[in-house]
Amino acid sequence: MSKNNSKRDILVTNALPYANGHLHLGHILEHIQSDIWVRFQRLQDNNCTYICGEDAHGTSIMLKAEEEGISPEELIKQVRVSHEEDFKAFNISHNNYHTTHSEENRYYSETIFKRLKEEGLIEEKEIEQLYDTEKGLFLSDRYVKGTCPSCKSENQYGDNCEVCGSAYSAVDLIDPLSVITKTTPKLKKSTHLFFKLSVLKEEIKNWLKSAQVVPQAINKLSEWTESEIKDWDISRDAPYFGFEIPEYENKFFYVWLDAPIGYLASHKNYLDKLKKPEDFNYYWNSDSTAELYHFIGKDIMYFHTLFFPAMLLKSNFRQPNGVFIHGFLTVDGEKMSKSRGTFILAKTYHEILDPEYLRFYFAAKLGTGIDDIDLNLEDFQQRTNSDLVGKFINIGSRTANFINKDFNNKLSGTLHEESLIKEFIDRGSDISEAYEKREFSKAIREIMDLADKANQYIDKMEPWNLIKEEKNKELVQSICTTSLNLFRLLTIMLNPVIPDLCSRIYSFLKVDEPAWNEMDKLLTSHEIDIYKPLLIRIEKEQIENIILRSKEV
Repeated sequence: MSKNNSKRDILVTNALPYANGHLHLGHILEHIQSDIWVRFQRLQDNNCTYICGEDAHGTSIMLKAEEEGISPEELIKQVRVSHEEDFKAFNISHNNYHTTHSEENRYYSETIFKRLKEEGLIEEKEIEQLYDTEKGLFLSDRYVKGTCPSCKSENQYGDNCEVCGSAYSAVDLIDPLSVITKTTPKLKKSTHLFFKLSVLKEEIKNWLKSAQVVPQAINKLSEWTESEIKDWDISRDAPYFGFEIPEYENKFFYVWLDAPIGYLASHKNYLDKLKKPEDFNYYWNSDSTAELYHFIGKDIMYFHTLFFPAMLLKSNFRQPNGVFIHGFLTVDGEKMSKSRGTFILAKTYHEILDPEYLRFYFAAKLGTGIDDIDLNLEDFQQRTNSDLVGKFINIGSRTANFINKDFNNKLSGTLHEESLIKEFIDRGSDISEAYEKREFSKAIREIMDLADKANQYIDKMEPWNLIKEEKNKELVQSICTTSLNLFRLLTIMLNPVIPDLCSRIYSFLKVDEPAWNEMDKLLTSHEIDIYKPLLIRIEKEQIENIILRSKEV
């Protein structure tokens, strides 16, 4: 519970987008998932803070900046502007968006490292690394590819396999190749710093038992927790863009050490802006009673469920209450592809189509599992047109015109079918539970079932026929008032998913955004605005335009 024991204090994070390129719809999937949950918590009047930022360190940043003839600092500045524009377009409601290349992150990275060292958990080891002799550079994980040592899938990066999810060292790759020069790298010795995860196996397993991590992920993680857990290499050799490790010349913190620490840094930056620096300890001390949740993709669950919680535990910070893991995004059943026009950038999409369509479609697909989520473009068009426009918006458009034209924009003082309204309000508790559990597809199914009931009610009452006789006018006004109250209830239920569209509906209804517990505050004898089209159907040509544009990127 919160400090005043009246509502929950929740801190939510997303995986930090890497600052070397534009966002694609796979990134947006994760942020939509977490944003829906955050918005639901806020509608419940919980104190929910949502933070993110740029993952701004590593060899990739350094080489990309070199390629473009600018400094790494200038590169991450430019990319950040692009990322924030995309998040704004998709109505992602971060409270704070920061960067790992910050003094806050340097401070907490050094603090955690120092505490781990004092605990005897940092060890120096001489190791062999892959070295590109042509470039004169030790190869980071993202700059070497080869065959996965576990499942034998080809063309995998040097840290983890995108096919089987295994994490490994780059030197374990079979037939490694430098991504930079396309040459075979050589093994070269260097002294590195290791975090001694091998001695923390029981602590890691205990945390996994207590945390909210789905069984699918626990089963996958058991490949590590039920066998030997290796120590984790947390240093990189110069040249490298990042934070130099104190007292270790030309040694830098590995990007995966300081990236998740960026959550602490972004939150501290936010609290400093609010002039509430004292709240940091309330959220991050080891005895914190606040809630902390990470939303991430399954490709980085090892870092967030093994490495990071262990670091936090042994540096006297709190561990997360849960790590919510989603699958990859596929398009038309396959991995995103530039040649097929299905590697869709966020910008390409939102310049052509309303992001609310995609937020709704993703919500209808998202559950708690880690299976991949498919964006079937034909189904996307049909489902959004059918459900979002044809069912939901249709309730307002079918009845508002009567109130506008025949009743001077004034709703009736009485409701025609109060039992139906009560059913909608009662069903809100099931929908609320589905949102809380992140079972968004279930919530959407429940809401669309109610939308069907509302449309069936309108079909049954036929206000367009009743209005033809003067004696039925009050009845029509009451029927349309009932329908628009059902429309308002559905809008509250869909508010976490399609906030911009819901805001437009609230403006039409001339009401402030209601909280979830205000469903029973019905609209009677209330003036509404003139109805204007709230959302139009997706046209096939728009989908084709997205594909065409994506091929040109």
